[in-house]
Amino acid sequence: MIPGGFLPPSFPFPTMSFIPAPRAILFDLDGTLADTAPDLAAAVNQLRTERGLAPTPYEILRPTASAGARGMIGASFGLTPQDEGYEELRQGFFNNYEAAMSVHSTLFPGVANLLEGIATAGLAWGIVTNKPARFTDPLMPLIGLDHAACVVSGDTTAHAKPHPAPLLEAANRLGLPPEHCWYAGDDLRDIQAGHAAGMRTIACQWGYCGATEPTTWGADHLAATPDALLELLLAAVNRASLAA
Repeated sequence: MIPGGFLPPSFPFPTMSFIPAPRAILFDLDGTLADTAPDLAAAVNQLRTERGLAPTPYEILRPTASAGARGMIGASFGLTPQDEGYEELRQGFFNNYEAAMSVHSTLFPGVANLLEGIATAGLAWGIVTNKPARFTDPLMPLIGLDHAACVVSGDTTAHAKPHPAPLLEAANRLGLPPEHCWYAGDDLRDIQAGHAAGMRTIACQWGYCGATEPTTWGADHLAATPDALLELLLAAVNRASLAA
């Protein structure tokens, strides 16, 4: 069961020859479109420095970046949201990150070409992230993503991913049925949210991906690179055009 009491659909997803053509592609942000891990890691290591502790190695922090503050604090301090002292660290992390959220963050190689190709194909694209709007909104223009058709942050709806509510909100803003939207992300919860919303899902293997292999997530598709994702989308659009 998805948090919030929503049960994902139990019916099997249709085969490629019967699925509706994608009219929009929605993306996770951290670890999918943007490599934000360096600035997230810097924010949590600033907490350690302030406490007289050595920085946590970047290679330990990077895989947890998609989980935001929870992932960073868990990897660096070994605390969970239920632990004493976590909330103080969380607020400190937020303050540090807000002050320097775009020092090293950039789009992943190939993402700019991916978004250009999507637009050329006549598809809309948007962002659905668990990142709070406090950070999402100012970050978009700083990393060149301010032309998204919609942006749904982690606190836009009552629930964050893996609940489907943010994805359904994005589809509503685009004026499209969910089944005409595809969702791409680099974390298991992205695939869970996409399936629960009735969307086709793509696991992005170039991202952070956490502790589990994307091949085990049950995604409808795997994409090793942004170029591969674009090729997948264009093939689906062309297939639908030939069938029309």
